[in-house]
Amino acid sequence: MKLFRNFSKAVCALLLPCALTACHSQSKTGAAEDTAAPAQAVSVRFDADSAFAVLRAQCEFGARVPGSEAHRLCGDYIAALFRSRGLDVTEQQAEVTAWDGKRLNCRNIIAAYRPELKDRVLICAHWDSRPWADADPDSTRHREPVMAANDGASGVAVMAEVARLLHELKPAVGVDFVCFDVEDYGAPYWAQDRAPEDGSDWCLGSQYWVRHPHRADYSALYGILLDMVGGDDARFCYEGFSLQYARDVVMFVWQAAEVAGAGKFFLREDGGWAQDDHKPINEQAGIPTVDIIPFLKDGEHSFGRTWHTTYDTPENISPETLAAVGQTLLQVLGSTTASH
Repeated sequence: MKLFRNFSKAVCALLLPCALTACHSQSKTGAAEDTAAPAQAVSVRFDADSAFAVLRAQCEFGARVPGSEAHRLCGDYIAALFRSRGLDVTEQQAEVTAWDGKRLNCRNIIAAYRPELKDRVLICAHWDSRPWADADPDSTRHREPVMAANDGASGVAVMAEVARLLHELKPAVGVDFVCFDVEDYGAPYWAQDRAPEDGSDWCLGSQYWVRHPHRADYSALYGILLDMVGGDDARFCYEGFSLQYARDVVMFVWQAAEVAGAGKFFLREDGGWAQDDHKPINEQAGIPTVDIIPFLKDGEHSFGRTWHTTYDTPENISPETLAAVGQTLLQVLGSTTASH
């Protein structure tokens, strides 16, 4: 999927406006003012088994590569699933142009809880699969598609389970779950000479959404992006663009994780810089959005050992990781107050 940008280069770029440890949210919404401190744990409990069933169901369609039959069928499944959980579902159908000039059908799926409320929280993930397992240890498999149990299906699974529990949680704000398409079609290593330097070959669905939101003048108090939130080796550190654009939201989410009992997964340490869906949401939509994404200091890949490999299958998913992220989201939503 998206690559971590060179750390020293990114830090140097940020030193002009502020030092990394001193950056504050550049958003207009002031997320820290719109939320309450998560002082006590919410009573609603996230069901990891239910989330895992949704993850497995997505994978049973096969690799959800844009343009494939598996992609079409899984999109139908996701839309129907959110509708069955009482949410108002909107779909965006569009054509986007990939790095290789290929025109791809893009299908963003948006599910709204209490769409009539003005104060809203955005929770998002991508649902497509990468067409190439270009980080697989076996180079003969680099042109095979990725099953994407973690790198896609895990975020949708967590959102679907949180959506199921909203009638019990009864948050004070509306919630929009956005399943972005064509996130993982960025150029593989053998085509880097054709890739744009700004990383815009990734995250085509979210780039389309920020230019064409599903509701005119859409805004949210803050956003949370879920990416690879089920790995059995996952640990989540502060992501660089999240700190740059939404530092207050980062601290709010990580505090909620501690209250939710997920502190061992949410480390209070700096991680890397992810070219991910939250970047256009922050920079173009102006919604302060954080990326919950793994950062492993040791190991071949900082995103985890199954990243962009044929091993990204349900067998390498941890229900405990899903539960940690899901319970944190429930804590966040249960602690968010509406503006007055």
